[in-house]
Amino acid sequence: MTAAEGRRPEPWGERIVRAARVFLDPRVLIILLLGFSSGLPLALSGSTLLLWMKDVGVDLGTIGLFALVGVPYTIKFLWAPIVDAFQVPILGKALGHRRGWLVFAQILLMAAIVLLGFQDPLVSPWMVALAAVIVATASATQDIVIDAFRVEYLPTENQAAGMAYFVAAYRIGMLVSTAGAVALVAYLEYLGVDRSLVWGYGYAAMAALVAVGMVAALMAKEPREKEREAEAEASGERQGNPLLRFYRAAYAAFADFLSKRDALLILLFVILYKLTDTFAGVMTGPFVLAIGFDKASYAAIIKGVGLIASLAGGFAGGVLARALPLSRALLVAGILQALANFAFSWQAWVGVNHAALALTISIENFTSAIGTVVFIAYLSALCTSPAHTATQFALLTALASFGRTTLASVTGFVAAATGWVTFFALCAAAAIPGLALLWLLTKRGDFKEIEAKERVAEANAA
Repeated sequence: MTAAEGRRPEPWGERIVRAARVFLDPRVLIILLLGFSSGLPLALSGSTLLLWMKDVGVDLGTIGLFALVGVPYTIKFLWAPIVDAFQVPILGKALGHRRGWLVFAQILLMAAIVLLGFQDPLVSPWMVALAAVIVATASATQDIVIDAFRVEYLPTENQAAGMAYFVAAYRIGMLVSTAGAVALVAYLEYLGVDRSLVWGYGYAAMAALVAVGMVAALMAKEPREKEREAEAEASGERQGNPLLRFYRAAYAAFADFLSKRDALLILLFVILYKLTDTFAGVMTGPFVLAIGFDKASYAAIIKGVGLIASLAGGFAGGVLARALPLSRALLVAGILQALANFAFSWQAWVGVNHAALALTISIENFTSAIGTVVFIAYLSALCTSPAHTATQFALLTALASFGRTTLASVTGFVAAATGWVTFFALCAAAAIPGLALLWLLTKRGDFKEIEAKERVAEANAA
């Protein structure tokens, strides 16, 4: 009998307090800063850019085409093996493999944001498009590195707390680069600054804020460097020409993951777990407008009450994943996600009622955030090879988005055929396949190794 097994059961209250204490871990606070740096650039090549183009008089057809600049975010797994296989010259040697890539991506991102900000959408739309693609690519690369860094930097039992902080800071970063950037531009116009320069200055200010993530990278320690190098040397991934090294890194990442017990069942679970949440999320906006709410009311509730509920749900998910074994936390979060859909069925029955909508959106955002944090903690726990973390995590998140980008494409037809009350009940039922797979994976012992690491960490921390 181990020391951990021999201790008396910990009272539930003490367990919750200890679970919440993880949010003060300096390593988790580093992830908070990186979350802000990750969320900041997304809108600068997306919604903020489109608003800028509309503000200066670009036609709607051209504005619509600029949605394509976000493609790098969806295909980032294609160059993730480069981040695993190659070290950035000079920075890699000075800071380590992951931190070198982090600082490199952030320097590139700052330069790209400034480049974009001082283009003229009316005179040089193609240069704006090129600069926006560079921003999106640099941002997606930063995301690849931050995900790999977070997975390797935090112990398994701290992953959910780290992700809770990350999600909260990510949303704040997005808020700064949307509402914050627009408010700054409006203020500069009020001061009488030349209108041809205000957006450039606004983007330059956003570029400067990327330094928050750079400070985090410099404050942190390089994670698992010796393990990564030893694993790469043993597999020969540091030898041969660059193309061969890229191929070896990509192949080894796939092979390592597929060697896991029940790998295909795990991949299917990754696709199915968030379907209940995804199906409802795709149709939330159309649903709210269809039953009679105006756009202003919906936007105010989503940006206000919805944001607060999401932040609270993120922290609740971090505590849940720390307080319970991961398989049980996934079960609780999955059930909550499913039940939240019935709030929308109730809303459809109630009709236009702003207080009811605030409650419905709060329930959905709160439970969705819990599910996201716990689920990302699970994906992080699956990436056990430090030589392939970036590639494996990028692939898993791409697979997890398959439901949102492909399977959810039929939801509009289902809603039209069934009506809103029945549609959201069916969204709740979409949780059943994922929960059934979770039960099967738990019964087959696929969580034993992950949860054993959690128990050892808890015993050491006690």
